[in-house]
Order: sequence, then C-alpha cells, then structure tokens
Amino acid sequence: MELRQVRYFVMVAQELHFGRAAEKLHIVQSAVSQQIRRLERELQTELFDRSARQVRLTAVGERFLPEARALIAAEQRARAVVAEVTAGRAATLRLGTSTGLGAHLDRVLDALAGIAPEIRVELVAARAGERLDLVASGGLDAAFLRGEPDDRGPDGLRSVPLWQDPLVAVLPARHPLAASPGPLALAELAAVPLVLTARRNNPALVDLVVGACHDAGFTPSPGPAYGSLDDTLTAIGAAGATDGLWTVVYASHAARLSTPRVAFLPFRHPGMELTTSLVVRRTDPPAGLDPLLRACAATDRSTVPDLDR
Repeated sequence: MELRQVRYFVMVAQELHFGRAAEKLHIVQSAVSQQIRRLERELQTELFDRSARQVRLTAVGERFLPEARALIAAEQRARAVVAEVTAGRAATLRLGTSTGLGAHLDRVLDALAGIAPEIRVELVAARAGERLDLVASGGLDAAFLRGEPDDRGPDGLRSVPLWQDPLVAVLPARHPLAASPGPLALAELAAVPLVLTARRNNPALVDLVVGACHDAGFTPSPGPAYGSLDDTLTAIGAAGATDGLWTVVYASHAARLSTPRVAFLPFRHPGMELTTSLVVRRTDPPAGLDPLLRACAATDRSTVPDLDR
C-alpha cells in the first residue's frame, strides 16, 4: 500500500467522482483509476461501487475511509516534525566565544537580533584551539578569535578581521604605579612579576605581551600560575605594594570585572592590542554568516572586508 494510493482514495471518496478527483489532484483520470485498482487488488476487496451511474463507497470503503484519513494525517504530522527540526537547525547559529569579549559581544548580538530575529544564537565558550577544531569539524558554525590562527591549527578555515581589542594592565590597587597619572609605560613594570596563562592556551596574547616587553627593553619575570582569571585577580589584589604582580585583560572586559582591590591602567606602549576575527570554514559556510557579519559591521569599531577576496 502506497500513501499516494491512499491519498487518491480519500479524494475520490470525498468527490465521489473520478474526474473531479483527478482535477483536484492535478493528474489525469486514468492514473487515479489505475492506482485505486492497484490498491483494491492489494487489499483484495473493492472500495468503490462502480455499478451505478454515481460512484459510491462500498461497505469496506466506508470502514476504510477514516483509517485512510488517519494515515494521511499521520504523514502530514511526520513531515511537519521534520520540517520543524530542520528549520530549527537552520535558524540556530552556534558561535564560539571566550572570556573578555564584553560589550563587543553584547553589541553584536543586539544588532543580529535586529537584522535577523529568526536566528537563535547558541554561545559556546572554549579555548582558542578548541574553538578552531570545533569550527573545522562543524561543531561550531563560527567562532570569535583574537589574533591570527596558529599555524598548527586545522586546515580549511578563514578569518575575517572585525575590530581591535586594546589591553590594559592589572595591578594591585595599592601599588605605587596604580596612582600614576596617564597611561602606563611597559618599562615601569620591569621589576614586577607577570602572571600570564600558558602559551598553549592563548599563544597570540602571550606572544604579544612578551614581545612588547622585549621591545620595551626587558624580559618579564614570570609570576606564579593560577587556574583562572578570577584567581589571578584575587592574588593580584591581595599582593602587597612592594611585592605586587601584574597581568593584562582586555579593556572591553575590564569594565565587567568587579574587583576593587586591583587597578586597570591603559598602556602608553603602542600596539598593545589584538585583532578580533570571526573564524569560519572556507567551504560550507553557515546560513547565518551574512547576517552575523552585518551585525558585526553595525557595531562601533567594526569593519568587515569583502568575503570574496
């Protein structure tokens, strides 16, 4: 039994006329008659009484009609479920993020909601290398990344530059440098131990800070390692004025860190900033990529280059 045959049967039963049923089905009458005959042969009974001038349902046809309608309804429900799931996937943008995007991410999401309100964004926080792997494997549709992707990262990705994220220094609030007027010179931190994440976690950030220190004429003295940014800020805030520690955070994130025992100081040193890019696959880009790029372009300090280059 084919669903097509069942649909034809229901239409003929509704019209009680093969010609009118064929018209509503947009096929020729002979095709309707042929499929009904095949259905009857499979069921080994007649569903219509064709002996009179008017087509009528047989007793078996009368009993079969509600079941046939139930089959058609079940098919429609099954199709609707598949369509709903497919549409939900298409409208979901899985986006990799990291700590520190701050107000940038808020502005992008607000702009995206205005441009494409049908798109649901699923944010996934992961380390830089993990984000790249997830984009390459299809686990993420796109991901924000600061700095250039590592050469050892997966192939088949491209990065679209978006905006510059300046860094600020973090010192104990009672450290003498915290009271310095104006931006901080890197050379002033030469004697203060630097707390940074391991390079494998964020090579772009570590290379930038250590390279800038070298340019300023010193090699930073490594401070103790902590498991998280919160732990690092707590340790810096607890350090004394003479045995202080320092680290860096993104200026966009500093405003959200409620830690009164530390001070956030801008750098005088040029180049203390990283480019934030959107990383996507070179082939099979996500359906929501264009609205996402337009949302990034709509935020301040954002630029989106030509993707066809």
